[in-house]
Amino acid sequence: MRILMAEDDEALGKFVQQGLESEQYKVDLVRDGEQARSAATDSEYDLVILDLNLPKVDGVCVLRHLRLKKPSLPVLVLTQRTRVEDRVECLDTGADDYLPKPFSFSELSARIRALIRRSHVPSEAVLAIADLKLDRVQRLVQRAGVRIDLTTKEFTLLEYLMRYAGRGVTRSMILEHVWNLSFDTTTNVVDVYINYLRRKIDDGHPIKLIQTVRGVGYTLKAPAEIPAVGVHA
Repeated sequence: MRILMAEDDEALGKFVQQGLESEQYKVDLVRDGEQARSAATDSEYDLVILDLNLPKVDGVCVLRHLRLKKPSLPVLVLTQRTRVEDRVECLDTGADDYLPKPFSFSELSARIRALIRRSHVPSEAVLAIADLKLDRVQRLVQRAGVRIDLTTKEFTLLEYLMRYAGRGVTRSMILEHVWNLSFDTTTNVVDVYINYLRRKIDDGHPIKLIQTVRGVGYTLKAPAEIPAVGVHA
């Protein structure tokens, strides 16, 4: 799951980002309303965490923009504004939830899970190919019914490969999505993490799902002899 967080308090933003990434979410952090509006419009996110007191463009204006451009994108307002009038304005403008500061991180995490559950039909919450399943809400991965423990980056990389199952993705595409990096010919981080995944996903199984696409990058697909159970993205 990919989350955009718009928060001008750097320390708070980093705290929430690190906490959510430890729960295997991918979190992009921006610090003003212009960046939030642009990022949410140009990229695909599963949820937005939005502060109201943002520089350059107020959070309510960002919310109005998102409701015009992406009406189904879940938005959780996280703000110091605690007046009833502020809550009513945000909810009427289209916010899906409203959490005042100070807040409990465990409550924030629970609200995020609830919003994601409501915003995805069951088939969209689970990616599956052959005997490999990835639950995007529960953050669980299984192959042949056996749970596989992945790090945050491994989970994000596998989710990306499964969302584009059957299609080759380049190293530069993976770097941008998983690490927020532009293509760097000197880094082999993608190949290193693909090898990590192969050891956890494919080792011990006669059929290898993660495949190298010569001249392109990598793909994840079920060979014809495995009856695929479907991929929902």
